[in-house]
Amino acid sequence: MSHAPRDLVVVLDFGSQYTQLIARRIREQRVYCEIHPCTLDFEKLRAMSPRAVVLSGGPASVYGEGAPSVDKRVFELGVPILGICYGLQLIAHLLGGKVEKSDAREFGAARVTVEKNEGILHRFAKKEQLDVWMSHGDSITAMPPGFQTIGVSGNTPFCAVANAERKIYGLQFHPEVVHTPRGGEILAAFLFDVAGLTPTWTAGSFTEEAIAIVKETVALDEHAVCGLSGGVDSSVAAMICHKALGDRLTCIFVDNGVLRTGEFEQVVSTFRENFHLNLVAVDARERFLTALKGVSDPEQKRKIIGRVFIEVFEEEAAKVKNAKYLVQGTLYPDVIESVSFKGPSAVIKSHHNVGGLPERMKLKLIEPLRELFKDEVRSAGEALGMPRDLLMRQPFPGPGLAIRCLGEVNEARLAVLRGADSIVSDEIRAAGLYETIWQSFCVLLPVRSVGVMGDERTYEEACAVRAVVSVDGMTADWAKIPYDVLAKISTRIINEVRGINRVVYDISSKPPATIEWE
Repeated sequence: MSHAPRDLVVVLDFGSQYTQLIARRIREQRVYCEIHPCTLDFEKLRAMSPRAVVLSGGPASVYGEGAPSVDKRVFELGVPILGICYGLQLIAHLLGGKVEKSDAREFGAARVTVEKNEGILHRFAKKEQLDVWMSHGDSITAMPPGFQTIGVSGNTPFCAVANAERKIYGLQFHPEVVHTPRGGEILAAFLFDVAGLTPTWTAGSFTEEAIAIVKETVALDEHAVCGLSGGVDSSVAAMICHKALGDRLTCIFVDNGVLRTGEFEQVVSTFRENFHLNLVAVDARERFLTALKGVSDPEQKRKIIGRVFIEVFEEEAAKVKNAKYLVQGTLYPDVIESVSFKGPSAVIKSHHNVGGLPERMKLKLIEPLRELFKDEVRSAGEALGMPRDLLMRQPFPGPGLAIRCLGEVNEARLAVLRGADSIVSDEIRAAGLYETIWQSFCVLLPVRSVGVMGDERTYEEACAVRAVVSVDGMTADWAKIPYDVLAKISTRIINEVRGINRVVYDISSKPPATIEWE
């Protein structure tokens, strides 16, 4: 697939926990950037024609046995290079300097003094003090020939270094983290002043390019199918492909019986009536609930829902003439995870992608969002004219309410859970908290407790309210919802939902707990 050439910055990953942040910060400067493992073949790197290369941090010691390295020819590419933390030490190590274990390790906040305001530090005044974030146990004790110090800290004489002639720069601290408040200016100086790049990469330019690529990929007599869930990723992916293919895209939306109140109708009206997508809506509630009968093990629930979904999807897709492609809303973090220097992560949750479908159905994949982070997907959706309430929708798990209905899943218990869940949603929105919370929902517990309503003794189920704040769902903290909002949620659930007489609030963080209960 060819597309218009664009400035590319390649970040080579040496295993740092901050590598994704480097890419995000570069993209915030409207420069396109990709992460690749440091083991990337040199010829492949050269063929990408990067305009600049960044070497990430990493947990190893450059002089340690088996420490990750990079092909020395990278320094002969003739493009600007920035080494961060481990990346800087590797530059020193490979180009003739010396790196040793530090007497004083530096972890946390530190101050760097600008010695020379040139290169990546030319936007600052000489002798200016910068607050930065350090995380290293090794230090450079001798610089390679041709390098000079441009910034120092109390413990690190070679804290920012430069070889202006070769445009190779290094920082011992992390400019990509929020604890280095002016790190963005340092990265901007590298991208624009040193590498001479132009800030042209935007959500709008991305969507135009993505639409063009899909058009080019799918032949005029071919069709594509898309499993639409109504979530942000599948919705934006579907819209891009709809703009490219029109009626040659068929979206399949399956009601699996474990959706929230009004969700099926809402998704159908949004995409069929407002956006005019070619949408097949399948009512498979009975089929899913029959398969789930008597099952209370969470992993079994996930597997059953996944299996039945694939069966239903295959049946519907088989009705689409000449379907050759499957559209999926895979995002960049999933892609990075599968090629990361540390190796593919053990298990990507089974519901993240429709596993196994492309092979079984002999379909080729189209993943129009595979270069984007979540916030960029939302920006792309905005550029496509999609409504804010859809783009800001909180994540909803593939197995739906089945994994929020602890114990056996049946129509009666789902009705109770839906009632409670819509109250949580209403009150969180009414309090203006919906967009600041990553996820907020209700979990029905198979625990009965005694209560009193009027003069009557009740013996009914309890429900837990769960709300978390997070950036990417990898880690999360429980949301500090005001007591008056919690009180309102509790009162309404107990008064309005028959079958629940006790409401609890979950104050566990992830880790050690997960966001969902199952």
